[in-house]
Amino acid sequence: MSVRFTTKVRRGTVVLTIAVGLALGVAGCGSGGDDGGGKPQSSASKGSQAEPSTQDGQSSAPLAELQGSDGLLLQITSAQRDAGGFVTVNGVLKNDGSETAVIPAALSGNETEIIKNGRSLGGATLVDSKGKKRYYVLRDTDGRPLTTTGFSTLRGGETLAVFMQFPAPPADTTEVTLQLPTFSSGTIKISG
Repeated sequence: MSVRFTTKVRRGTVVLTIAVGLALGVAGCGSGGDDGGGKPQSSASKGSQAEPSTQDGQSSAPLAELQGSDGLLLQITSAQRDAGGFVTVNGVLKNDGSETAVIPAALSGNETEIIKNGRSLGGATLVDSKGKKRYYVLRDTDGRPLTTTGFSTLRGGETLAVFMQFPAPPADTTEVTLQLPTFSSGTIKISG
């Protein structure tokens, strides 16, 4: 009988501990108010115009604009060389048309490993004309491209903040050409 009692007490203690932990976790996730000021604004919200912030080291004028099909426009806002040997390209994908545009599947490229991870900008490349090299989008250890993923359509006038990460060209290379399937090419200047 004492074994049964001990088991019930242990089980009750575990349940109580879990309940207290969950309660504290939920309380810690609160926004601190109902004014909605703590909620992040999605850059892909209806009719939004994503203007890069100068506080983020991005200028208000895009480095390049790449025209795509069906009224799609990719504005490159920054290309930053990181200390770890990477170049991160940030931009805004915009539907300049009035109708909903389907994002072309070709943007993901044609590599099986990238395609199996869904829609992305995995087909993007940086071309270093001076060094005669092409740099492909980096992948994580599971083969997922280090780019914006999981988008399929943009409503008319809608924007989506995007990024792509590449291996960095040599330090003396400051200009590269960004190529993205179904879009025009554009020359961008790497900072950092």
